[in-house]
Amino acid sequence: MTRPPCADPNRVAAFLAPFGLETAPRHPLAGDASCRRYQRITPQTGPSLILMQAPDPTRELVPFVAIAQRLAPLGLSVPKIIAVDADAGLLLQEDFGAETFTGALDRGAAPAPLYRLATLALITLHRSAIDTAGLPVFDSAAFLAQVALLPDMIFPGNDAVRLEFEAAWRAVMPLALAGPTSLLLRDYHAGNLMHLPERPGAAACGLLDFQDAGSGPAAYDLVSLVEDARRDLPEDLAREVIAFYLAAFPALDRSTFLVAGTVLAAIRHTRVIAVFLRLARAGKRGYLQHVTRLWCYLDRHLAQPELAPVAGWFNHHLPPARRAILITDTER
Repeated sequence: MTRPPCADPNRVAAFLAPFGLETAPRHPLAGDASCRRYQRITPQTGPSLILMQAPDPTRELVPFVAIAQRLAPLGLSVPKIIAVDADAGLLLQEDFGAETFTGALDRGAAPAPLYRLATLALITLHRSAIDTAGLPVFDSAAFLAQVALLPDMIFPGNDAVRLEFEAAWRAVMPLALAGPTSLLLRDYHAGNLMHLPERPGAAACGLLDFQDAGSGPAAYDLVSLVEDARRDLPEDLAREVIAFYLAAFPALDRSTFLVAGTVLAAIRHTRVIAVFLRLARAGKRGYLQHVTRLWCYLDRHLAQPELAPVAGWFNHHLPPARRAILITDTER
């Protein structure tokens, strides 16, 4: 997939000049599914910094800054913003280093402390009275638009199939929205969390990639954490993490929250399957390795009675044999 061009080199140099960084070495960092570019700047003196270049600053850079300003006062670790040129899509920020939760886990770190730390950060966020005014609202319409990526991609132009799909999801959507709401970070998983062990409490969990946050169901980020699209989490640890979260909110209606989590997990996995298949078709074939895991997650939730209408649609239009063909066709 062709990436958008970087900002004009002269504009970047002028942006960095006030900090004496215009000639400092810059090293590209691995990207993600977005079109943003990141570089680590390593000056001769002082700490390294991260330069972000966002081709669509209105959607990616401006919200990132606004949400960081709301999260920092809660005692959560978000990158300190050093400078912004919104018109050019440039942002200079604190460097949290290279120790993502994913990296730590891949090197053999014990998962339980890291996942408890990530859950503690969510508890801290959900206990706060954070202002979500002016941010996107993740309501029934928003979630319906997210899951609709799947039929739009697999059955393009088939209005009857899409309408049947939407009707099935509308039938279960009230369950997803029945629990408490908070700031929904939306992409809360090990790859977007940084381990900052020198910081106390929840601040030891550094937060990244939250520019798409908004107001929505609190259960969404918890299921995003324990049902990571990119890695397997032992079921006993997932249960432990959920129990740890619930213990922090004794007044919470446990049944309502867990049912909401089931529906929200199905929403997320449906959307991410569509996104990963789309990325694979655009040349990023590495995402296909995760699709089978996502189908397993989704099937587990579709087996719950709350999701019977949606399960009926999948059983009719996307049974396992059809899914296998989808992956095979995408690999070609």
